[in-house]
Amino acid sequence: MDYRKFGETYYIRLDRGDEIIGSLLDVCEKEKIQSATFSGIGGCSSAEIQTFIPESGQFEVRNLKGMLELVSLIGNVVSDESGTLHHHTHAAFAYKENGEHHMDAGHIKSVEVLYTAEIELRPVAGGIIKRKSDPETGTGFWDF
Repeated sequence: MDYRKFGETYYIRLDRGDEIIGSLLDVCEKEKIQSATFSGIGGCSSAEIQTFIPESGQFEVRNLKGMLELVSLIGNVVSDESGTLHHHTHAAFAYKENGEHHMDAGHIKSVEVLYTAEIELRPVAGGIIKRKSDPETGTGFWDF
């Protein structure tokens, strides 16, 4: 991984074997970023995708492997009351399976880079967005 800050924005290049979510959180910790938004593209080798099922209060998990074209990555990072960073990330992937083209998308738990990923990280300017837990869903939401 390598990154640079230009203006108020961080540009992050991830390399083969890097895990995207952990790397983003590492940059935020190192740079003392408490809340930010991000977007990116790239070529990945595996992804753990989740879909929240409200009726059960659980996430349904799908694992993708192979050449995954990361066509869209978007999300945010916020901190809770203890200062722990949390991400909320969605992504869409294009890939071939059995000679046919497919797409899959959803909430992302982890993604491993195959060739590269290019991510723009934009810290929140002029304030901090915190994370508030929602006991009804077991998830967290923005807290201003």
